[in-house]
Amino acid sequence: QVHLVESGGGLVQAGGSLRLSCSASGTMPSLFAMCWDRQAPGKQREVLAGITNEGSTNYVDSVKGRLTISRDNAKNTVFLQMNSLKPEDTAVYYCIVSTGGKDYWGQGTQVTVTS
Repeated sequence: QVHLVESGGGLVQAGGSLRLSCSASGTMPSLFAMCWDRQAPGKQREVLAGITNEGSTNYVDSVKGRLTISRDNAKNTVFLQMNSLKPEDTAVYYCIVSTGGKDYWGQGTQVTVTS
């Protein structure tokens, strides 16, 4: 079982930045991707970015250039640096560990961007 804890969310003005963190613990697989997605009010869940063990990254087009995903393999931690935040970025942000066979989700952290 994998347990994920996100942190770093909060209230920020448009144009500001936040850095989200997610620490994974438990029985960790040897290889796994770590991802971030978000759930905005009234909208479908949206996968934002992912990163492999080797550090390969991918992003949804809508956040390229503003969000940066990174990870610390030694600490089983993934980060999401968010810059130039917009009110439409307001959502609950979730961390995901993807093993290929099973996905694990955190509880989420709220990000609210005011105009």
